[in-house]
Amino acid sequence: MSHIPNQRHRFAIPEEVHYLNNAYMAPLSFEVTAAMEEAARLKQAPWNFRPADFFSVCENFRERAARLAGVSADTIAIVPSVSYALAIAAKNLPFAKGQQIVTLADQFPSNVYVWRELAAREGGQVVAARRDEEACWTAAVLDAIGPDTAIVAVPHCHWADGRLVDLERVGAKCREHGAALVLDLTQSLGAMPVDFAKVQPDFAVAACYKWLMGPYGIGMLYVAEWHHNGTPLEYNWINRGGSEDFTRLVDYRDDSQPGARRFDMGEKSNPPLLAGAGAGIDFLLEFGIEAIAEALAARTGAIEREAKALGLTAATQGTRAPHFLSLGFPDGLPDGLTDRLAERQVHVSARGASLRVTPHLYTSDADCAALLETLAVCC
Repeated sequence: MSHIPNQRHRFAIPEEVHYLNNAYMAPLSFEVTAAMEEAARLKQAPWNFRPADFFSVCENFRERAARLAGVSADTIAIVPSVSYALAIAAKNLPFAKGQQIVTLADQFPSNVYVWRELAAREGGQVVAARRDEEACWTAAVLDAIGPDTAIVAVPHCHWADGRLVDLERVGAKCREHGAALVLDLTQSLGAMPVDFAKVQPDFAVAACYKWLMGPYGIGMLYVAEWHHNGTPLEYNWINRGGSEDFTRLVDYRDDSQPGARRFDMGEKSNPPLLAGAGAGIDFLLEFGIEAIAEALAARTGAIEREAKALGLTAATQGTRAPHFLSLGFPDGLPDGLTDRLAERQVHVSARGASLRVTPHLYTSDADCAALLETLAVCC
């Protein structure tokens, strides 16, 4: 088993604060904050920000994001949000009257509303796969895919309970039926491995402010090569061919920058966001995603064992993501539990009828002990 030393010293988390809520929002490390501050100072002296810098700040982030995902930088677009990225996917995937879009029941709304709108406009249907109580989501998704399926839009793990979708099996069945696969990896990329070559998604997005350990308002969108001639959401100048030459911007062109760059958001050359997001990814690459997943699995596994001794329930390793622990209560989630935990500086999230516990490399033994001690008192 990989051992990663505790990394709390790299975060501004006071000793008395027990933050086990990374799935809500990752704290920024000192390195990320420093990178953002340094990049922000570029605007203090814009005479030193050259035309080439509009592109280099983007490519630095794009290369890091591609390295993390194990794909070519040409397949990565820079986006502001998951909803923006999924709107690109919806605009570029064929969908006809009577066809279906498969999602998960109670999926995060950013990966639902866009598909509801598409289905309503074209006369199709959104099918929400529902799992058996003790199962992961894979069987339910596979059962929902059939001859009428045009798009499968799912995460790697459910945002509320952390239960897994086997993306390789789902990808294979999508190809069997000619369906497109669209992934929201916001709650998994950076915390558990995903093999893009084996899964073969059409589009896959991850916001940076959770498991990519970066700032809010920036994300990465993977676009498979067969969509690189697609239609972007907006027609900004910097994504056009030859835009590096500022003296010829009014020599209007119909061609785009290569690869997925045509899908980049407008005003993408935002140094603080891009530098901060890149530093967050560098933190993950320092250890490797496989090692991080092992470390987080060990942490959630230890909490799971102690929580079960208190009479709580939890999905076992293998059916849930290594970084997610959803705790159930015999009589339902107690009213005001998260408030009572927060009063003791224990920070987690209530999702549905469960308590979502999501640690990271900054989580200490004292954090876990504080959670369990407070649960023993409150429950």
